[in-house]
Amino acid sequence: MKNIRIATRGSKLALWQAHHISGLLKAQYPGIDVELNIIKTKGDKILDVPLAKIGGKGLFVKEIEEALLAGEADIAVHSMKDVPAELPEGLKLGIIPEREAPTDCFLSATYPDVASLPAGARVGTSSLRRQTQLMGLRRDLCIVSLRGNLDTRVGKLMAGEFDAIIVAMAGLNRLGLGAPHMQELAPPSFFPAVAQGALGIEFRTDRPELDELLAFLDHASTRACVEAERSFLFGLDGGCQVPIAGFATLSGSTLTMTGLVADLCGERVIRQEASGPAAEAVALGAGVARAVLERGGQEILDAVYRSGAAV
Repeated sequence: MKNIRIATRGSKLALWQAHHISGLLKAQYPGIDVELNIIKTKGDKILDVPLAKIGGKGLFVKEIEEALLAGEADIAVHSMKDVPAELPEGLKLGIIPEREAPTDCFLSATYPDVASLPAGARVGTSSLRRQTQLMGLRRDLCIVSLRGNLDTRVGKLMAGEFDAIIVAMAGLNRLGLGAPHMQELAPPSFFPAVAQGALGIEFRTDRPELDELLAFLDHASTRACVEAERSFLFGLDGGCQVPIAGFATLSGSTLTMTGLVADLCGERVIRQEASGPAAEAVALGAGVARAVLERGGQEILDAVYRSGAAV
């Protein structure tokens, strides 16, 4: 192929991701022409409502997937944590490149870490998962919905609208963003979203030539971890806007998967861990999901949906 069209969102982070894949393609195939098709998604258009209130899965991917199916692009580059567990018929996540940092990050202009925040401090986050885990650590904080692209959110922090914000470490690393005070929030005290920090390259199942063209980008250990995490999410019938966390690590050929479901107050947290062969990543994730549901996760998720916090 001499020409590849990449469908992407128009945020700085999404464009960085698309240009990153474009650069790798050009390095591998000198002379290849790569174009970007920038698409606005529902999640990009509605910025004055918390993500969990907008409703539906695939808030940042649906319109991009429609462009793939319509032949308006050859591939799409996604943040994997935005991709629903179930894909539309005719599409596949053919390639999962090496993962960036999967963890979250606390940022503040004034306070060095979560523990040093004063009671009632305003902390911004757009994620129920982050909100519930933060409340589990500090119930006395004022957690405020924070929407917008990553650079916008960091800008609001530095303008004094928040005492602190919590965002994904991967995005900060990719865009070179930061704040005077930064604290990594990582397992076992703070778990990331399923597939956080990973990219996914999606394309049509009837394009086998793309499998061959893109194969050099696939990262086997990242794929095993992401497949386990997404299988866990699928087993809970969850999206990225509900208080679900999932994190897998690979040691040799052994995969360890931890899944978490929390209530909206962070008072009740169900955490389940299991290990197994990397070759059985999907089964491992599904098994963790079943165990979480049986231990009360279903009850928690039902309550979240009934509350209207996630729709």
